[in-house]
Amino acid sequence: MNAARRLALFDLDGTLIDSEAGIVNSIEYALEKLGAPSPPRAELRGWIGPPLRATFPRVLGDDHAAVEQAVAFYRERFSAIGWREHTVYAGVGDVIEALAARGDRLAVVTTKPDLYAERIVRSLPFGALFERVYAATPGSRDSEKAAMIAQALADFGTRPEDAAMVGDRHFDIDGARANGVRAIGVGWGFGSVDELEAAGAHAIAAAPAHLAGLLASSQPAVAASA
Repeated sequence: MNAARRLALFDLDGTLIDSEAGIVNSIEYALEKLGAPSPPRAELRGWIGPPLRATFPRVLGDDHAAVEQAVAFYRERFSAIGWREHTVYAGVGDVIEALAARGDRLAVVTTKPDLYAERIVRSLPFGALFERVYAATPGSRDSEKAAMIAQALADFGTRPEDAAMVGDRHFDIDGARANGVRAIGVGWGFGSVDELEAAGAHAIAAAPAHLAGLLASSQPAVAASA
């Protein structure tokens, strides 16, 4: 693998930043505005990752109007306050800077809506090092990780064997494997090691300091999976 041609794709929530406070606070705000019961915070933590239209039905059922109103209330708070309620995981900035210094190309791939994702990434101390931000489109219900990874490969002109996707949930692993891209899980996010292993992660970093070595390793081509 040519080091100058490596492409490292990073998930945002649970990988680069701990965004639990902003997301969960905004979910609770939306449900309260609707007069709907809010699950315990431990349960809401598991809502981080999938699109809101896939998670609000867990409480609101198949009531499309209620789900859309919940999404609107969520965005009302998140756009004003919630997008700033996050912290960068310790050591992540050092890894991003090291990858950029050795010539790796960097991008973010997230299911967070594009109206927030770009703003959040560019506000990070190392945000300018990411060449592109791939985010969910308005109205999305399903995870688009596989499609966004495919688009990143095309935009950067990178072969799947020269790229890696780093993330904390099975959606990241699924999207990577669907494109024949190396899937690297992280052990500090909102998922679990069991979830990442079950999804077929090729490696799991226990701490940010382990990422640079995993991303530097030459790897054989990974067969794409359905």
